[in-house]
Amino acid sequence: MALAQITQIVGADHVWTGQLMQPFLTDWRGRYQGDALAVVRPASTAEVAAVVRCCAQHRLAIVPQGGNTSLCGAATPSQQPAIILSLQRLNRIRSIDVDNDTMVVEAGCILQTVQEAALAENRLFPLRLAAEGSCTIGGNLATNAGGTQVLRYGNTRDLVLGLEVVTPSGDIWHGLHGLRKDNSGYDLRHLFIGSEGTLGIITAATLKLYPVPVAQYTALIALHSVSAAVQLLNHCRQGFAASLTGFELMAHNCLEAVVQCFPEQRIGFTGASAQAPWYVLLELSDYESESHARERLEHILGQALEQHIALDVIMAENLTQSQALWHLRESIPLAEKVLGKSIKHDIGVPTSQVAAFVEETNALIQQAYPGVEHVIFGHLGDGNLHYNVAKGSAYSEAELLALEQQVYRIVFDQLAKYQGTISAEHGVGQLKRDWLPQYKDPVALQLMHQIKQALDPLNIMNPGKVLSQQEK
Repeated sequence: MALAQITQIVGADHVWTGQLMQPFLTDWRGRYQGDALAVVRPASTAEVAAVVRCCAQHRLAIVPQGGNTSLCGAATPSQQPAIILSLQRLNRIRSIDVDNDTMVVEAGCILQTVQEAALAENRLFPLRLAAEGSCTIGGNLATNAGGTQVLRYGNTRDLVLGLEVVTPSGDIWHGLHGLRKDNSGYDLRHLFIGSEGTLGIITAATLKLYPVPVAQYTALIALHSVSAAVQLLNHCRQGFAASLTGFELMAHNCLEAVVQCFPEQRIGFTGASAQAPWYVLLELSDYESESHARERLEHILGQALEQHIALDVIMAENLTQSQALWHLRESIPLAEKVLGKSIKHDIGVPTSQVAAFVEETNALIQQAYPGVEHVIFGHLGDGNLHYNVAKGSAYSEAELLALEQQVYRIVFDQLAKYQGTISAEHGVGQLKRDWLPQYKDPVALQLMHQIKQALDPLNIMNPGKVLSQQEK
């Protein structure tokens, strides 16, 4: 009965069952395989609202899905019966207001499309992710995506002024104002951003735009330790201030894996620098001139070499070289996927504690499981590391994955010690749902449950994600 009503709302061509559903039922990492009654593809906010009202009437669960690039299983069904609500057809850029530096886009817009539309108006939308060619704005908002420019521009929630949301009752909140100041009550947008589709369905957003930098320079820097990388970060913050827009830390084996999987790519260093244990990819954005940016970069990195903070530096001479350096960084997750499954962590630690955390946690894991490989990279500028543990030569993939819960415990206990978080930018989804009660402040967890109950009393919005029902 419900599917028949939904078919009348969106049309038979946009209710997919059988084989057509298969690409929507497995998460990007291949970790979760779900099932659904159908994939429903509405074309407007009004259609989304009508579908939600129908599902509420029949108490049918809804799993919102954008580009299906979730890394924690948030967009994969985990309970039955459910429909997958694909927002891919809500893909219009509704307006761009250059004078107000805003653009209104629908949730199904591909991130790269949004970036390109902004550039066409000589504006910058600074959210940058490895998956930007396939992830959607709705998914970015639902997970509060981070990416490589958080250091300068903040997470996705910092780039949003307003939202349009369909509530669990099927009402539409029209909150797409472009105001930078509005103290007329609770700021509702922050409830829905980062909620992973458990409180409502974001259908559109008003995004902040920025001036396009006059010049951007990229450098790859070889380092002897994580401590040196933190020292370099402090040096660059002092020297570049807000012009420092990227600061990515990568262990040597990360880049080694990229070159192994994609032989057309090169690290670029020779001699001892080609074997440095750590690297940093740095980006400087300048609003004055090409020459000013170049001189500043040479001066600050020259000081780092003279003070023996850095071992060696490669500066991109042109856009092609810059893109090649960024391609190295962005290919790390793809190389990991090619080389097999690993135990992955998306963690946040105060930047001042990153070096101690890495050194101590590596030692604890090696003590427990000698021979595993530490695959560590991420956004050092904001304290977000992808702290992954691979099989190395000592274990098979199956043997490693059998240790997953024990490794999680070591890492998460260390995060509690260092006042970190078990999820920095990927969200909770299914992957960390049952760990959350063990590491989240109990009052915060209680408030989260109360919000969920107040907004979604029928529990039809992405059930089984973020919050565990057992510990309610």
